Amino acid sequence: MSAEQITTGVLAAAGVVVALAALLSALARRVGQPPVIGQVLAGIMLGPSLLGRLPGDPSETLVPDEILPFLGVVGQIALVLFMFSVGCELDTSLLRRQGRAVTAVSAAALVVPMAAGAALGRLVLDTGLRPRGVPDGWAFPLYLAVALSITAMPVLASIIRDRGLTGTVPGTVATAAAAFTDVLGWLILAGVVVLAGSGGRPLPELLALLACYLVAMLLLVRPVLRRIAALPGVRRDGPLVAVALLSGWATNALGLHAVFGAFLAGLLTPRRTDGTPDAALVGWADRTGGLLLPVFFITTGLSVDIGGLGATDLLLLAALLAVAVGAKLGGCALAARLSGRTRKESGIIGALMNTRGLTELIALNVGRQAGLLDARWYALLVVVAVLTTAMTGPLLTWLRREEPEETGEREGAEAVGADTGSTAARSG
Repeated sequence: MSAEQITTGVLAAAGVVVALAALLSALARRVGQPPVIGQVLAGIMLGPSLLGRLPGDPSETLVPDEILPFLGVVGQIALVLFMFSVGCELDTSLLRRQGRAVTAVSAAALVVPMAAGAALGRLVLDTGLRPRGVPDGWAFPLYLAVALSITAMPVLASIIRDRGLTGTVPGTVATAAAAFTDVLGWLILAGVVVLAGSGGRPLPELLALLACYLVAMLLLVRPVLRRIAALPGVRRDGPLVAVALLSGWATNALGLHAVFGAFLAGLLTPRRTDGTPDAALVGWADRTGGLLLPVFFITTGLSVDIGGLGATDLLLLAALLAVAVGAKLGGCALAARLSGRTRKESGIIGALMNTRGLTELIALNVGRQAGLLDARWYALLVVVAVLTTAMTGPLLTWLRREEPEETGEREGAEAVGADTGSTAARSG
């Protein structure tokens, strides 16, 4: 194909997926689901799961093999900018104002799902269900542990806003705990990728280069960003985009995937003195990161063939769902209850923390590129991400229909809620 034909094909495919994602996102919101559900379904529908099963395989016509790498580049750039916005929008003041409930829920949100996921991963390695090409050892169990412990911070914030939970005890605790687990989860995932050896470098060399990168980000890049932020009348979007892309390039060159560098660049972005994100910057980062993000979903959807799952795969899917929901929702709800929350509040916190959504899909993309997932496991975990996100809305509706609990419990909850602070939400 000529350069002009490739450009035409990329524009057509990107236009179709963005339009379909916008339509399905609107429909998802109308039925009480976060917009990301519609975006994910758009990507899956345009792939082999639906469109590819029609006569003539229209998915091949929409996305020929020749343009797929170029479309993938567009999706990766959108993904880098989105992950930058995720790191940029984390309210670090919540991490400094943790109450007892936030500490307990954060610990449970990481420890319980990771323990359950690692145990399931080790069990799978000894059976014929193991992903093809995955070596023995702890790389796959640890990766599965991280994948099942992830909470989708952007989607969670959108659900909290849409459900009127902003500033409430469950909303505040869940937001703060998700912020804390987001930071640790991505750091652990980076370590798992290093353990898997996907960087192609000896481990001592990789760790030395990674240390140089972190020192440069902390001692050089961050002070420069602070100086730019302090200059009056200077647009900050250009320098910030450059930092996000170059930081993503650095970690990608190390073999750790560009999303890690983009996320860290967002974390290092200057904030107000109290640690809260700059509202103007958050709005810009949200729009820039989400504009072409649906293009990432078409590349994801082309790798997922849900119709190709067999009976054994459905049993494995049921086991993954049981572990994912039981460990995450159950563990967080129990931790909240033991820390003094009411039964109703504990259930809401658990339901919110069980939201995986988009960040789960990004982690799955990282795992696939690191050789830790094959096509079957990738498809199964995509379904887990969609179902655990989709169940959040109905669970919240059911939990909030319960009668208010004792006044004393509610007053105690409000008092602790004042200690944990409040959060700003964004669209998912």
